[in-house]
Amino acid sequence: MTTLKLTPTRRTFGQWFAATGWRHLIGVALVIYSAFPLLYVLSASLNSEGTLLSSNGLFQAVSLDSYVELFQNPQRPFAAWFVNTLFIGLTTSVASVLLGAMAAYSFSRMRFRGRRFGLVSLLVVQIFPQLLAVVAIFILLTTLGDVFPILGIDNQIALIMVYLGGALGMNTYLMYGFFNTVPVEIDEAAKIDGAGHARIFFTIILRLVAPILAVVSLLSFIGTTSDFVIASVVLVSPENQTLAVGLFQYVSEEFTSNWSVFAAGAVLAAIPVMALFLFLQKYIVGGLTAGSVK
Repeated sequence: MTTLKLTPTRRTFGQWFAATGWRHLIGVALVIYSAFPLLYVLSASLNSEGTLLSSNGLFQAVSLDSYVELFQNPQRPFAAWFVNTLFIGLTTSVASVLLGAMAAYSFSRMRFRGRRFGLVSLLVVQIFPQLLAVVAIFILLTTLGDVFPILGIDNQIALIMVYLGGALGMNTYLMYGFFNTVPVEIDEAAKIDGAGHARIFFTIILRLVAPILAVVSLLSFIGTTSDFVIASVVLVSPENQTLAVGLFQYVSEEFTSNWSVFAAGAVLAAIPVMALFLFLQKYIVGGLTAGSVK
């Protein structure tokens, strides 16, 4: 009895490129396109000459002087800016997730008068950009500061409250779509066992919607740490400012701009965002896709 050996046919380069090769080419191009700005900023931060024109050649000059200068300027306390940014970003992220999750649970599980109007109102409010509310926010905080100093101008708690109010609508609607994917039968089974809405929400639902919580917390952290317009209006004292507001001082003056120090601060400011993204990475894909399907 003879056995036939089948030898696999080798594909030509043209066949391989037509099938899968073009995908690799596009992937490499996208990686280069995305990585070049990051490499340019890193190269500029290591060039102590302080101008962007001198940084055209990547990594021609390597020095840590700009990073050292960040922590040696008493008029521009970078360490305080870094701590303030982490405090405001993390606090806003946790609080916005909690408030948005409770609001989304209410809209998803409870039926009450004005429910549909409330959902539509949340979307309509998000149409208007934050820039339109800057004057109103300034006047409101100035007035509240006369009664409650903790909610006045140049206070980080006041800025956190502004962020929570601005992000509540979009976060609620984003979580609402994800909450609808959780079967209602889980709630009904828990109610039969005697659980109330609070116990169902905190012990059951929050664990099932962990992906969307991770997505909202990451987006909230990125939005608050990179915000400049509202933070620059609310925070006035250098010791209370965030990284986005403080680092702008290095490039805002025409004859004393130091782009190298600014780039060094930008590199360090990206570390918390990158760390949080890597920590929540396993939840992000599920949170972005499942919430879009009802």
